[in-house]
Amino acid sequence: MSAQVVPTKSNLLAAKKSLNLSRTGYELMDRKRNILIREMMALIDRASALQDSIDVTYEEAYKALQMANITMGISSEMALTIPEENGLNLAYRSVMGVELPMVALEKKETPIAYGLHSTNGLLDQAYMKFNRVKELTAELAEVENSVYRLADAIKKTQKRANALKNIMIPRFESTVKYITDALEEKDREEFSRLKVIKRQKEEVLEG
Repeated sequence: MSAQVVPTKSNLLAAKKSLNLSRTGYELMDRKRNILIREMMALIDRASALQDSIDVTYEEAYKALQMANITMGISSEMALTIPEENGLNLAYRSVMGVELPMVALEKKETPIAYGLHSTNGLLDQAYMKFNRVKELTAELAEVENSVYRLADAIKKTQKRANALKNIMIPRFESTVKYITDALEEKDREEFSRLKVIKRQKEEVLEG
């Protein structure tokens, strides 16, 4: 690129401006990447804790359901009385321009939907545990989707930062050096030419 640029002062100023913009762009990309990485690592830790809670709650729920089935028979008919969940809401928050989902499950009373005369506390316990799993799963969906979006944004940001650092900045540095060297050489030649002219004038005057 530098060999194709006419070595003028205006082109030197333009090249220096582009170089400064590229360096500033790289710093911003690097800062953005670091912020996104910190956000993602925090969410990964949260996702791991949520998954552990879901596993434990599921295990407790199935144990309670198993004991309910043992004490009162298979409870499949009771399951049909559970209402469909329609309180799931989705919004977004922005982190360095990356839209991250916010999944919210409406907090509401969880009434027992089945009759109490033919059930016992074990089935109630299973019901409450599975309801808790539902809440944790909604939260985990938010976190895992956010991690995926952040990872994708980090990859794109890293790619742009690398392009600036390894391609654009060296290219503009080379252009600035080429024009600077060419202008300095031109100045030296002009200085030498003026010295020759001065000496010739002095010789003419002395002659």
